[in-house]
Amino acid sequence: MNCSPIPTIVYIKQRSIAKQGRKGQLSNMPSPCLKEATQVCLHGCCPRPFLGLPEAQTPVSKPRSTASACRRNFAATTASSFFPDAQFTDHESLPCLKESFAHFTKAYPQYTDSIQVDHIRAQEYQHLSLSKHICLDYVGVGLFSNSQLQTQNANSSSNPPQHSEFPFFSICHKSVNLKSQLLHGGQGSELESAIKKRITDFLNISESDYCMVFTANKSSAFKLVAESYPFQSSRKLLTVYDYKSEAVETMVQASGKRGARTLFAEFKWPRLRIHSAKLRKMVLRKRKKKKTRGLFVFPLQSRMTGASYSYQWMSMAQENGWHVLLDACALGPKDMDSFGLSLIHPDFLVCSFYKVFGENPTGFGCLFVKKSIVPILEASICAGIVNLISPKDLFRFPDDSSGTDTDLEQTSRQGTPEDELATPSSSLGPTPEMQRRGGNPKEEGPETSADLVKEKRTRICENGSFGIECRGLDQVDSLGLILISSRARCLMNWLINALMKLQYPNTETKIPLVRIYGPKVKFDRGPALAFNVYDWKGEKVEPALVQKLADRNNITLSNGFLHQIWFSDKEREQVIETRKDEGKETRGSKNKAPQGITVVTAALGFLANFEDTYRLWTFVARFLDADFVEKERWRYTALNQKTIEV
Repeated sequence: MNCSPIPTIVYIKQRSIAKQGRKGQLSNMPSPCLKEATQVCLHGCCPRPFLGLPEAQTPVSKPRSTASACRRNFAATTASSFFPDAQFTDHESLPCLKESFAHFTKAYPQYTDSIQVDHIRAQEYQHLSLSKHICLDYVGVGLFSNSQLQTQNANSSSNPPQHSEFPFFSICHKSVNLKSQLLHGGQGSELESAIKKRITDFLNISESDYCMVFTANKSSAFKLVAESYPFQSSRKLLTVYDYKSEAVETMVQASGKRGARTLFAEFKWPRLRIHSAKLRKMVLRKRKKKKTRGLFVFPLQSRMTGASYSYQWMSMAQENGWHVLLDACALGPKDMDSFGLSLIHPDFLVCSFYKVFGENPTGFGCLFVKKSIVPILEASICAGIVNLISPKDLFRFPDDSSGTDTDLEQTSRQGTPEDELATPSSSLGPTPEMQRRGGNPKEEGPETSADLVKEKRTRICENGSFGIECRGLDQVDSLGLILISSRARCLMNWLINALMKLQYPNTETKIPLVRIYGPKVKFDRGPALAFNVYDWKGEKVEPALVQKLADRNNITLSNGFLHQIWFSDKEREQVIETRKDEGKETRGSKNKAPQGITVVTAALGFLANFEDTYRLWTFVARFLDADFVEKERWRYTALNQKTIEV
C-alpha cells in the first residue's frame, strides 16, 4: 500500500456558527490555517482531527480519491487480509505468532516503517521483554525511559531510591489559591521550570497565551477548575463522556456545591457516536443574550471506547458563549500536533504524564489556563496543586548544611499523608509551616541557607549536570505523529478484527465470544478498546473476573463503566445495567442510580507491538473453553495461592 500524498477533501474551519432557520445548520467559512492540509496521506499514516464535522461537511473541490473512500478501503483491507473466511472456535487451533504476524504485515505493510519503535523498546525499555508483562491498563505519555531509571539508580549514592521513590523528582502537595498561583506563582524552581518548559514545547502550547500549574493527577486538575470557575454567574456544566470518569465525578460534585447545573451529552447505541441533535440543542443559545453560559468539558477521544470526536464541537461551544475545557489525557502521544491550538483556543487544558511506562504509571497532572481567563476565576483555597521537589541525592554535597532541598524534603515527609488526591509514589504532605508559606522550598530556612541553595543550583547548571532529560518525550518527538498513529491504527484494528472472529462452535445462534462497544474496525478510531466476554450460554463474564485472569497471564487490563447511552426501550432492556454500588444521588446531577454497561478495557501505548496484541487475543480465546474459569481456579488452588473469586 503506497503512502504517497494524494489530493483529498479539505474541510473548512468553522469561523462562525449561525442558526439558519429552525434547524441550526452550520455555516462554514474559509480559513488560511488549513491550507497546509490540502494534501494528506490517507494510506494508514495521516492524522485524524481535521476530518469529520458535527454537521454537514463542505468540500473545497472534488478530489480523485476522497477521505471516506480511503477509510472504506482500509476497513475492507483489514477484513479481507486476516483469514477472511475463518471463524476460530477452539483456542488451541489459533494460528501461531509467526503465521499471524505474516498475515498482519501483509494487511498493513506500513507497519514495518515503524521498526524504530521496536529498537527503542529493546534498548530503552528492556523490562517489558524481561518481565513478559503486557501493560494495557493506562494511556498517556511517559517522561522517562526505563534505561534512564536504571542509570539514575546506578549513579545514586550507596542507598539508591526504591521504585516507589524515583530519583527524578518527588511531589510535595500544597493548598494555595489557584488564581494567585497563576498570577503570582512564578516559574518555580529550576527543576519545575525545566519540566514545565519541556512539556509546554511537547504540547505545542504558547507560554505567552497560557500559564500552567502541576497537579497531583487529572482529578485534582478538574477539581481545581470546579472550585475556581464562576459557576454562580455561569451556572451550567456540560460534559461529553461515554464512560464514568472519576475526574468528571469530582468536578460534578464540586461544581454542584457551588450552584452549577450539570448537563450530559448522550451517545447512540451501538457505535456510541455523539447524539449530535441533543448535544447541539444543549450547546446552542436559546436567546440572543451574550451572557457566558458555563463550562463545556470536552475530550477529543474516549479513553475507553476509542471513539473520536470532532474538534469543532469546541468551536460551536465558544461561538455560543461557553468556556471550554479540553481534556487531552486520552489523546495519543503526538495528537496535539494535529489538533493545533491556533485553530481552537480552549480556556482550560488538562493533561497528565506518568514516569516510566510499564514500571510505575504514577506521575502528575498539568492544568493549563488561558491567561485572559484568569481574572474571572474566583479566589478560593484549593487542594491539588503540587511542587516538584528535587530528589535528596541530586543536591547532596559533602559540606551541605541545614536549609538545603535535602533537608526540606526530609522535613516534608514528616507531615501527614494527603487525601485521595495523592498519587501512590508521592511524598508525604508538607508541614504546616510549608503550607502557610505556600509549600515553596525557596521560602524555607534562613535567608543565608536559601542563598546557598540558589548558589549550588547555579553551580550545578553551569557544570551541565543539572537539568532533567525527558527521554520518553524525546523519543516520541523523534518518531512523530504520522508514524506513531499509523502503528497504533494497524495494531488496534487487527486486534478488533481478530477478536470478532472468535465464536462458539455448534451453536445455531452463532454466539460470538466477544462484544465490542463503540467503533469497530475504523480508520480514525483511537487506540483504546472496550469489550466484554460472553460464555456459551450468552451470559456475560464479569469484567473484574476477566481482569483477574488476564493478570494471572501477565496481561494488565482495566475495567470501566459506559454510561449516558441512548437507545430504544427494547435495546435498553436487553443491554442496560444498574450499578448496585452507586445508588446515591449526586448533587448537581439528575442521575440517581447510574445505568450503563460494565466493560473490560485495553489501551495501546506507542511502545505496543504485535506480540502484545497477539497475546491478548490468545488469552481471550481461552474463554472458548467452557471449563477455562474452573481450570484456573483449581490450578491456583493447587499452587496454594488465593482462589479467584467469581
